[in-house]
Parts: sequence; structure tokens; C-alpha cells
Amino acid sequence: MQKTWMAREKDLERKWYIIDAAGLPLGRVASEVARLLKGKHKPIYTPHLDTGDNVIVINAARVLLTGRKLEQKYSYRHSGYPGGLKKIRYDKLMADNPQKAVFLAVKRMLPGNRLGRAMFKKLKIYPGDRHPHEAQQPAPWVYNPKRVAK
Repeated sequence: MQKTWMAREKDLERKWYIIDAAGLPLGRVASEVARLLKGKHKPIYTPHLDTGDNVIVINAARVLLTGRKLEQKYSYRHSGYPGGLKKIRYDKLMADNPQKAVFLAVKRMLPGNRLGRAMFKKLKIYPGDRHPHEAQQPAPWVYNPKRVAK
């Protein structure tokens, strides 16, 4: 009888990828980044392990929101106190802190437990096209919208 092979920590090999978000929709970029952070692009993907790679997102300030989302979409947070709901429109959020828009989109696509927090630590987001991770020799990840999910 053949047993199912499961990846272990010693089997993991982490790579560095760089994604240029300029001119791409925010949700599409975030889902691709979440996929890389989870490790779903690898044949050794294991749901209970962090099999993902490190991801650098550059040009976060030039990411697109389609339709009228800049005027109609809000980012919410709550202080925990009555009446403590804060909301900010995405046009202001993108003008003030574009990394946060990408940050929130990716974070909400990852699991909400300690495994998701471990995955999220491997994400680096920069508003421009410069980053301090040249020593890791990140490979460019080309976004392919026609990629077939398997």
C-alpha cells in the first residue's frame, strides 16, 4: 500500500520573487501574491505548512482599481469602542499610503491564524520601483491572467 507523501520543513526551498504592480488591478495582484506566499504554485504544497516563497511588490502606488472603486470603496477599521468605526475612501488611501491598500488586500486573502501571519511576514511592499533586496536576487514573476488553475 502506497502512503501519501507530505512535505516537511527540511523539504522546503524558499525563493524570492518580484512583482511589478504598475498598471495591474489590485485584486488580481493581491490574489497572485497570496498564491505565492501560500506556496500553491509549488508541487509540494501542503495546507498545514508554510511552503510559500518571499514576495516583493514594487510600484504599489501605480496599482489600479477598476470602475469607480476609487470614489466608492472604503477601508474600514474599528477601535473596539462604541462609535469607534473609522472609514477612509480608497482615493485618499491610495494618495496617502498606497502600500496599505496592497497590504490589506493580500492580508485578507491569507488565513487568519498563526500560519497566515507567518506567510505574511515574507511580503515586502514598496510604492516605487526601488527596493533594498537586490542581494536576494529576486526572480521577476510575470502576471499571467490566462493561467489555468490546476
